[in-house]
Amino acid sequence: MLLHQKLKDIPVILGSQSPRRKELLASLLIDFEVLIKDTDESYDASLTAKEIVEQIALKKLHAINEENYRNHLLITADTIVVTDDNLILGKPKDREEAKSTLNMLSAKSHHVYTAVAYSFQGKINWFSELTTVTFEKLSDELIHFYLDNYNPYDKAGSYGIQEWFGRVAVRGMDGSYENVMGLPTARLYKELIKFF
Repeated sequence: MLLHQKLKDIPVILGSQSPRRKELLASLLIDFEVLIKDTDESYDASLTAKEIVEQIALKKLHAINEENYRNHLLITADTIVVTDDNLILGKPKDREEAKSTLNMLSAKSHHVYTAVAYSFQGKINWFSELTTVTFEKLSDELIHFYLDNYNPYDKAGSYGIQEWFGRVAVRGMDGSYENVMGLPTARLYKELIKFF
């Protein structure tokens, strides 16, 4: 049985306000509602990138995992970008930080981790996926055009791979494209089929 058929009678909640995650989950033919609760996204800097992103996805899950949602499938996710020397790049706070981040990523590879946590009837599971992205050399003109015409401020690493920037800046990629967007759909599909 296909996943959307298995979930036909199970209400699904996505704990994310990301438009990309909503679009990607909907593309799996899953009906869902969105529920957001404020979550502390701080983390212990001694953890690995994989541990950090999994911890934050689980914190988001615990924030919405209440008794009245016990019979719902709850799904949360978090994405971080990590440089080769293990610097974690979150969402930029302003234009200068976004510009500095893109300059740092220019002509290099970086790693994108997305963790997904999910629960149903008290059972909790989670996984994380890694994609390595390599950028072309980015000119100042290209970076300024992107910052002037797009909104990188809600995106880890200061860019959206699905936008114009991804079409012109990405030289290559090893791993899932959807993972870089914020939800590794093929892996999520496989994990939920197993879960149910």
